[in-house]
Amino acid sequence: MKNLKYILLILNILILTSCEEVVDVDLDTAPPRLVVEASIDWEKGTTGTNQTIKLTTTTGYYSTEIPTVSGATVVVTDGNAVFNFIETAEGSGQYLCTNFIPALGRTYTLTVISGGQTYTATETMMQAPDITYTTQAEDGGILGDEIEIRYYYNDIPDQTNFYLTRATASVIPVPEYDINSDEFTENNEMFEFFSDEDLKKGDIVNVKIYGISERYYRFMNILLEAAGGGGNPFQGVPTMARGNLVNHTDESNYALGYFRVCQVTNLDITIQ
Repeated sequence: MKNLKYILLILNILILTSCEEVVDVDLDTAPPRLVVEASIDWEKGTTGTNQTIKLTTTTGYYSTEIPTVSGATVVVTDGNAVFNFIETAEGSGQYLCTNFIPALGRTYTLTVISGGQTYTATETMMQAPDITYTTQAEDGGILGDEIEIRYYYNDIPDQTNFYLTRATASVIPVPEYDINSDEFTENNEMFEFFSDEDLKKGDIVNVKIYGISERYYRFMNILLEAAGGGGNPFQGVPTMARGNLVNHTDESNYALGYFRVCQVTNLDITIQ
């Protein structure tokens, strides 16, 4: 994997050094849209009462700051209870709820009122499987020169399931995400893996499995392809990832982002 990274780095250097001047492209900036980061994640073994929703807006391509959205009304309901999300500090764009009640199979509706616009989204909390066991090998990766861990879980039986996995470690700058469905493995054992040549004894890899809806599965598939996760150098131009938020005031002024509610399995794996 590292050799492949070096090859890509050299190719990028050759491309950059072949340019004789820097060209600044004058890009049009579209009107800002609301961006909603609303991930209600109920980690197994916790109460799940503390949840945070973040509101920002889009901005110019060259901008180094992400504008936050303050003073909004943010509420989640489940048909019976109302959970108010209160901004932690003026201008923070972070809205906190400390009494949320998560429940599997329950449907939740998010309402955001901001700038005279009302946005809503609805999702059902899906179950996450337990991680049953893990393995470690020294010959992982494309070139067989990486430490690889695998974590196994059993597909939740007798229903169609979709899963999101997340792996973090000190040797990678950002988390690695993947999605999976039980289309071909229904009611069977499944596994995911993480590998890196720089992993060493004592390092900790954190892995998470989220139970997600089919719509969120499709949403993440578009995002991962846009980020280069598709693995196909000849794939088409990715489409815009439209989430599940609906603007009831002005349908054309749609928001970006997604409202999800997930149960999550969380595990730290220590490299041996």
